[in-house]
Amino acid sequence: MHSSVKSIEKAAGTPFNPFEQVSSVFQQNQWRFLTASLVVNDFFMVGLAFLVAYFFRFFSDFPLFQLDISPVHEFYRNVSLLLNPLWAAVFWGFGLYNRRNLLGGTQEYSLVFKATSLGIMIVIVISFLRIDFVLARGWLLIAWLFAFLFVGSGRFWIRRMVYMLRKRGYYLSPALIVGANEEGKLLGEQLIGWQTSGLHILGYIDDHMKPGTAVYKQLQCLGQTTQLDHFISKFGVAELVIATSSMTRNEMLSIFKRYGLVDGLNLRLSSGLFEIITTGLEVKEMACTPLVRVQKVRLTGIDSVLKLMLDYVITLSGMLVVAPMMFLMALIIKLDSPGPAIYRRRVMGINGRQFDAYKFRTMHVNGDEILAQYPDLQKELAENHKLKEDPRITRAGHILRKTSLDELPQLINVLKRDMSLVGPRMISPAEMEKYNDWGLNLLTVLPGITGLWQVSGRSDISYDERVRLDMYYIRNWTIWLDIQLLLQTIPAILKGQGAY
Repeated sequence: MHSSVKSIEKAAGTPFNPFEQVSSVFQQNQWRFLTASLVVNDFFMVGLAFLVAYFFRFFSDFPLFQLDISPVHEFYRNVSLLLNPLWAAVFWGFGLYNRRNLLGGTQEYSLVFKATSLGIMIVIVISFLRIDFVLARGWLLIAWLFAFLFVGSGRFWIRRMVYMLRKRGYYLSPALIVGANEEGKLLGEQLIGWQTSGLHILGYIDDHMKPGTAVYKQLQCLGQTTQLDHFISKFGVAELVIATSSMTRNEMLSIFKRYGLVDGLNLRLSSGLFEIITTGLEVKEMACTPLVRVQKVRLTGIDSVLKLMLDYVITLSGMLVVAPMMFLMALIIKLDSPGPAIYRRRVMGINGRQFDAYKFRTMHVNGDEILAQYPDLQKELAENHKLKEDPRITRAGHILRKTSLDELPQLINVLKRDMSLVGPRMISPAEMEKYNDWGLNLLTVLPGITGLWQVSGRSDISYDERVRLDMYYIRNWTIWLDIQLLLQTIPAILKGQGAY
């Protein structure tokens, strides 16, 4: 059947049935088209980078490049034509056309950065070894920067197109979850909750549950592990996700022996402690025995250094710009209503350490007395920890919250290393109960002024959705993700969606 999941739904007039199989040939053709699109993008963007770098180097008025070097158009054109396939070969070597590395967001940017950096290093080495091969250093530097930016931008929009198509049933890999215990349910919750994951979860396989039993939402137990061959063959299953806590060691070994080396089938094992382990794992051999050590924090080594540098560079430069504005805001708050200009909120920090998060005061100091007059709002606050129409907020507070300017004093928390610019949403000790088993994950990184929850709608999204976004950020952190979220925060604030 050469159609997508959505096409099946429309043709049948009923919700998608897992016993309908999307053609494996159709799936392969989708990925071939994506790979071809990426190759075309990379060739075009690298060529464009060389061209723009040429004009920027030789025809701009930038003072750094005012050197007496005559541009040789034919020479740089020939060099560009030679380097373009070299870049493609380097990209291929870094796995940038390997399905395993595609659509990975910031991880893909990291590979693009490494590949373009290696490509430019190869050119530098060649120019060093061959005296007759002389290139303007400014051109090389600009070409490297533009190659990364242009290729990354092109892949960003291709990925967005694929994400949109995934919501319509394309570019999905049929998957089964083996194990319908509590961990299996959590896996199902995470995987079907993230629409752009690329997995189409067909259902569960479990030896201790009757087929047809509902496990999580629309997902049911389809059968037992003895029927896996049948399901894999009939439905074109490409992913087997094993909830390791649902079976014995011998049962897992049996499944690995049967499917661990099968072409076209990925076997994925959960940690067995799915709800608590988000920190890095270190494998070290002791007395000829490989042992796994769980790290206490999520970010270590160079990752923590990069995040520290990003926080301090942006925060220190930003404080110089906004300091006068913050003084003016404090004055307006004092004139608008009696009370201090700064409000201290007790919140949870890394490793469970509590600290005071600073914010401009946006409420009347007798807020509890005001709220006591509204029982319905008290109930809403207890459930969501937010009120869309809050009678406690001052006139100045409405403006500060709408523009998120009330959070500027948290830059001080960033300098004190209580917080980071980007991270999960900070929560009070009482809110820890809302996170249930996920609470320990939250304490492995610094809370952030902004994050996935900020650019995804802020207060307009449900509490469960906020928890899921926080967990995704913690598990998938890279420095590129932080940069991406910082760039997305500005338009999110300007839109004002969910700000109250």
